[in-house]
Amino acid sequence: MRGSVITWNTLTFSAVVRDGSMVDMTEHKIWFITGASRGMGVDIAKAALGAGHGVVATARNADAVTTALGEHDNLVAVTLDITDPDSATNAVSAAVGRFGRVDVLVNNAGNFYAGYFENISPEQFRAQMETNFFGPLNVTRAALAVMREQRSGQVITITSAAGLMGQEFCSAYAASKFALEGWMESLRYEVEPFGIATMTVEPGFFRTELLVEGASTIWPELDIADYAERTAQTIEAWKQMNGQQGGDPSKLANALVTLSDGPALPLRFVAGADVMDGAEQNLVTIQSQIDAHRELSASLAYDD
Repeated sequence: MRGSVITWNTLTFSAVVRDGSMVDMTEHKIWFITGASRGMGVDIAKAALGAGHGVVATARNADAVTTALGEHDNLVAVTLDITDPDSATNAVSAAVGRFGRVDVLVNNAGNFYAGYFENISPEQFRAQMETNFFGPLNVTRAALAVMREQRSGQVITITSAAGLMGQEFCSAYAASKFALEGWMESLRYEVEPFGIATMTVEPGFFRTELLVEGASTIWPELDIADYAERTAQTIEAWKQMNGQQGGDPSKLANALVTLSDGPALPLRFVAGADVMDGAEQNLVTIQSQIDAHRELSASLAYDD
């Protein structure tokens, strides 16, 4: 089909190519991916296209998406600012206008305001939440209106190991990812009656562009002497880590397509050996703290 002119029949969800033949698309889904001009979003888009799915790949600049992914019959690049609710609504409308539906939403776009809490300005902290938390909410709100009408769909949100475990120098980032975790876990119950499934993805360290200074990573604005030495050391360590992360984003992208195409989405996908180890250690810690204070905790009910 590459190079053919196609139109989309939104009722039968099949493609009509130039010679009039029909290509059955009923076994394939339409993916809507945010942050698809670089990093993990590019790999997810490629994996979905490789599996035969239609893809709406979005970014602040649609031309950057085309540059990253090239031309493909089953791909449409759409400009989207996830922090703008109207932009989210327009992008989802463009997806429906092209493909007739949205089956899989992947909330992937995000950034990283790194630093110790007191060094991160209030404006930076709010900007972190605006992008990493309220951004996915804007896009999901627009997509759910379509999925509810379809009575089907999947909402996949990329959080982080930092959505399960706090870490030094990551207070703003972890706060945004913990917020996503709570929202997604609650959203699950709200949309299940409409045939919509949810999955939270918690990657460890993958070799993406998240740690690229000025692109996705923003250093703290405020200087406090007590943190100065540790800040300098930590920034240098983060810079050295960039490009050395152990996780392969293309493998994670293929795993997401496999899970999406499977019989049922898991509630969460802990992605990577490093985050699995950390999460298991965290569970042990939580259980030990429950056990250590079990009697005290159990004594807090009213005495009737």
